[in-house]
Amino acid sequence: MNVEDKGPFRNRLLGIALRAARKHARYGVRELARRIGTNPALISNWELGQRTPKVTDVAGILGALGVVGEEKQRILHLARLTGPGLIVPGNQSHRDHLAALRDCEAMARSIRVWHPLQIPDLLQIPDYSMAALFAQGFLASDVRELATVRAESGNVILGFDATPITAFVGAAALTNLVGTPEIMRRQLEILVVASTGITLRVVPDDVGEHPGRSGPFTLYDTPAATVAYFSHRNAGIFLPDDRNEYRDVIERLDKNAKTPLESVMIIEDIASRFAAFDTT
Repeated sequence: MNVEDKGPFRNRLLGIALRAARKHARYGVRELARRIGTNPALISNWELGQRTPKVTDVAGILGALGVVGEEKQRILHLARLTGPGLIVPGNQSHRDHLAALRDCEAMARSIRVWHPLQIPDLLQIPDYSMAALFAQGFLASDVRELATVRAESGNVILGFDATPITAFVGAAALTNLVGTPEIMRRQLEILVVASTGITLRVVPDDVGEHPGRSGPFTLYDTPAATVAYFSHRNAGIFLPDDRNEYRDVIERLDKNAKTPLESVMIIEDIASRFAAFDTT
């Protein structure tokens, strides 16, 4: 599908949310269409972001699916939005930020993530998350909530039907001490434990300047859109990758990164160095 053929990004974010709500309610497209008295093809078009549903249509779908309260208001808010992307105030534990993130995780067919300086959120153990968040100056109450959110996000890559994920990690992220040597050892050892669908690629620090140095991001490939997600301290940014700008960054990283086998060997070596520290 060409860029010109795709619906507005707001439509596609709304479609992701509607599809996630339908899947959660265990409704098929045809069953939902019968409940609200419309054509199944139209619902599919709405979920793919190819057509613009009216707010009343969205309300009808949510009613049929039994979506109520804050979640209903969040999706209705999406139906009223305009603009090229979505900026959600609040950190990842904030209701709307977390819900938008969970929608992308639930609907993703594949996930590609890049972080030059830290282990990506999806792969963090709780102790690593908490140590990193404390070091960044978050309040204790926020640290606990955010660490829980990150641990639950990691569930998307676990289990029989886990979503395939390719994680590009900067070499500096492996040696940068977060918390204690013991935490780093356990974090790195978890990375090398075989897990279906996870591919790790270490990007050396000495490959020269490249577009990935502009900062970390995650790409969620969903049926409605490829969504580029950026997590900031007090906001989440969701942007379309219609022109493959972030996919191109991933392709550049792929050329510079070590192979999966080389990456595992590098991580194992660094983990053994942390294990050699006397933590008594």
